[in-house]
This record gives sequence, structure tokens and C-alpha cells, in this order.
Amino acid sequence: MEAPTAPPPFDRYGPDEPASPVVVSVPHAGRDYPAAMQALLTVPVARLSALEDRYIDAVATQLVGQETMFVARRARGWIDLNRSPARDRDPHVDTGVDPRAFAAQASDKVRSGIGLIPRRAGGADNMWRRKLSDAEVRARIDGDHAPYHAALAAALTAAHARFGIALLLDLHSMPPLPGVTPAQVVLGNRHGHSCAGVFTDIAAAIVRDAGLRVAINHPYAGGHILAAHARPRAGIHALQLEIDRGLYLDERFDQPGDGVAATAGWVRALIDALADAMLALPHRIAAE
Repeated sequence: MEAPTAPPPFDRYGPDEPASPVVVSVPHAGRDYPAAMQALLTVPVARLSALEDRYIDAVATQLVGQETMFVARRARGWIDLNRSPARDRDPHVDTGVDPRAFAAQASDKVRSGIGLIPRRAGGADNMWRRKLSDAEVRARIDGDHAPYHAALAAALTAAHARFGIALLLDLHSMPPLPGVTPAQVVLGNRHGHSCAGVFTDIAAAIVRDAGLRVAINHPYAGGHILAAHARPRAGIHALQLEIDRGLYLDERFDQPGDGVAATAGWVRALIDALADAMLALPHRIAAE
């Protein structure tokens, strides 16, 4: 008798067949901290909430419509779905990394302690009691990271096959930015490499229409998810959306607040505008 297949570490919304060219990813919403992880922490698990896109899933679940949407359940502290398993492993965290290779290619994110397996959180320079073995890290990659990215890739391929174009909207939240009049929303397109400018412009216009301040690529230009899945020349685009947590959380930045519905409303409008533009685009090209 075969062992039962474990459920995926994320929730999938939307019809089995793509009904929209937009695919939504919510990779940092998870609040599932496995017991095996908690036993290795040097800080209370509650302090790791700073790594989360705190309750961004409260916004995302109000958006559920005809798009395919993936919402991660596993916490970012367990493994970061927006980091590369090839380039973002930290030798301070796991034994499977060659320190010489790390010194040559480590990104600023990894050096600052927020790599594939985050190191710095909850006020600790190292939140792990010991280094993780290569096998432990690979188990997280195989069990959580790889299935999420495979699901995204399959959904984008299916959407592209049906509509001739697809766009991945990678939904995140951010702490309030510094400054007198800081941006409340940041759109990231990897400085034009992951998304056609027209889609970024459409998204920015919707944000401004909602009365919010928007920035492009600063300070968040997009991470591994955009780099891994965007192929704009092949008709698969990707755009990162960062939302100030003050727009939808309570005053303590801990629980969903009164702004959830309003935030979901303008994000819904943004998705609809992007979908409408993409559905019109292939017909315009065909007409030309």
C-alpha cells in the first residue's frame, strides 16, 4: 500500500484551467513554524513575525476570483521562497555551502542574514542553535521551495498557452518606509527586465487613483521569484507589488485592521486592469 501523498505547503485558489492571464503569488504569508524548526531556535518563535509579510493573506483571500493564486503556508523563517536555492545559501546557517563559493558570489541579502534560510531575526545575529546539515536544507528545498516554484511555472505556462501572454503578480508587504512622504506602494520589475513598461505603468496608475504614493524599483526591485519566472520576450511577465503594512494592519502592526477591505479593493482593480490590458494586447498585435 502506497503512503499517502503529503499536501502541498501552500494553498491554491482559482479554477483548474486558467481563466485569466494573471497568476498571483503570495510567498511570505506563511505562519506555519514546524516543530523541528522551533526546537532549533535561539529566540521565541513569536519574534520571527518580523520576517513575515504579516497577514498579507488577509488581503489576498479577499481577492480570490478567476485568477490562479498561490498562498504559502510555511513561514519564511523555515525557507524563503523568494531566494535562490543555488545562490542564496548561507554558510553561517548550513553545512552544504562551500565558503569559498559563498565569498565569491554571495548577494547583499545573504550577507545581511536573510538568505534562503534566514539567519538574523528576532533580535538575534543567528537564530539557529546549530548549523543545519546539507540534508536538512535540501529537504526544505524539495518539500517546500521546489513545489511552490513548480506550481507557479505550471500555472504561468497554462495561462500563456491559453491567452498568448501571462503575468505573475508577486504580492508582498513592507514596513513603512522612512522619509517625510514615503511611498506606500512599491512596484518592482527588476529595472525593466521582468515586465513590459506598459504593465508597470498601468499598475502605478491604479495605485495613484487609490490616493496612494507609489515608487518603482526603490527600494524593492524584485527577487528570485521574478528572476526565475519572468520571460517577457516570450510573453511571460512578472511584477512585484509591495504594500505598506500600515495600510491594512492594526496600530500594533500585528493583526488585520480596518484597511484590509480597502487595500483588497485597489489591488483587485489593479489585477483587473492588468488582465484587461493583456487580453487586448494579442488582438492588437494580430490586427497590426
